[in-house]
Amino acid sequence: MEAISIFDIFKIGVGPSSSHTLGPWRAASAFLTEVKDIHFDKIEIRLYGSLSKTGKGHATDKAIQLGLLGFQPETIKTKEIISIIDKLAKNEQLTIASNTFFFNPNEHIVFTNEDKPGHPNTIKFKIYFEKTLVKESIYYSTGGGFIIKKGHENNTQLSNFPYNIQTGKDIQTHVESSGLTFPEIIMRNEKSLMPQKEIKKRIKELFSVMKECVLRGLTTDGILPGGLNVVRRSKVLLENLTTSKIKTWKDLEKAIRKKKWNFNEINQWVSCFAMAVNEENAAMGRLVTAPTNGSAGVIPSVLLYYYFFCEHQFKDDIEQFFLVAGEVGSLFKKGATISAAMGGCQAEIGVSSAMAAGALTQLLGGDYKQILMASEIAMEHHLGLTCDPIGGLVQIPCIERNSMGAMKAITAANLALSLDPLNSKVNLDAVIRTMWDTAKSMDRKFKETSEGGLALNISVIYPEC
Repeated sequence: MEAISIFDIFKIGVGPSSSHTLGPWRAASAFLTEVKDIHFDKIEIRLYGSLSKTGKGHATDKAIQLGLLGFQPETIKTKEIISIIDKLAKNEQLTIASNTFFFNPNEHIVFTNEDKPGHPNTIKFKIYFEKTLVKESIYYSTGGGFIIKKGHENNTQLSNFPYNIQTGKDIQTHVESSGLTFPEIIMRNEKSLMPQKEIKKRIKELFSVMKECVLRGLTTDGILPGGLNVVRRSKVLLENLTTSKIKTWKDLEKAIRKKKWNFNEINQWVSCFAMAVNEENAAMGRLVTAPTNGSAGVIPSVLLYYYFFCEHQFKDDIEQFFLVAGEVGSLFKKGATISAAMGGCQAEIGVSSAMAAGALTQLLGGDYKQILMASEIAMEHHLGLTCDPIGGLVQIPCIERNSMGAMKAITAANLALSLDPLNSKVNLDAVIRTMWDTAKSMDRKFKETSEGGLALNISVIYPEC
């Protein structure tokens, strides 16, 4: 059985896309290790499928360059990204290991129109010495920042978890036989990989990065990059909600906690949080994939809904949220996909909404049956959602979809808590299978190619795509 940690689902990265930015970045970093002892004087990178069709709008070429330069998405100073890329373009020299050679990204990163078998997100690295091909490696970016090298597709990490989980049914079996709760089972699995102290530390770091991302989004205005001239709106939403001056997280906490908010105001706060994250994502800010960059606003906005507006906080609640959400995400990764290039936006916003719904249900006192039911409800009402980004940018309709996914997650949790799961006609495993069937039947033009839907029917002028 396949082993997926919650820290595989939640990664710290840089926007705007986990499959088109973070994946190629990690592939470039992986390729560096392959060629560290090889002498060469030229490199060529070829992009296929969705990576080629929308890669420029997703900063795929920039991500590859940053990876080849040795930068890591977890630690790079995001404000310096543009200057780093500009410097490389000006110098036209790239150094890998002991090899320094001419490099022009417009010439050596090729957005090809060729179809490529294997995966919709395919990237090929080729190195030469004196015009002779020395080495070639092909990687697939499979969604959520996951990458697979061609020829290693079957090298799945096998599970040594004490509780092997591939389906929702497995969770039911383990809970009923062990007497443990859903998050307790996932914690025991994670403890087989690392000490509990390290798990808690990493979850705390994830939450910290999410809060920092929300704060940056809420306090930044202007136009998003890419050529669509999309105006940032989360700061405007914030200023409509509070007259308090927000510069730090403590300022935000104080502003929210000083009064009681009505339903409409809370709804606006949730949208505000979600859009703040995905505006930062669009601007190549640092965030947490959850499970992808394009859907990264759903989890933090639902978690902050609980954090600020629910009166059910208890010890280790944030930790339990990440444990449950991460495991629900892994079920979709194992049973279907979390890549929009393979499954449309149902595989991103739909999965993130299901993750958030299940995790919120846990924190609001639900049992494992209600958790699974909430996740099912959230995905059921995202089935068939297409990925049709205008201009190949993770902006329209992506940013607003995060706020919609968050609200559906909250609704799904409340429904699951109010209903008897025994009366449900659809279970989570069935909806995961249905999502995968739908993904396979979906026309390619609706899978992050910008060849259909809104991307085709909205006339805009954008210079980068």
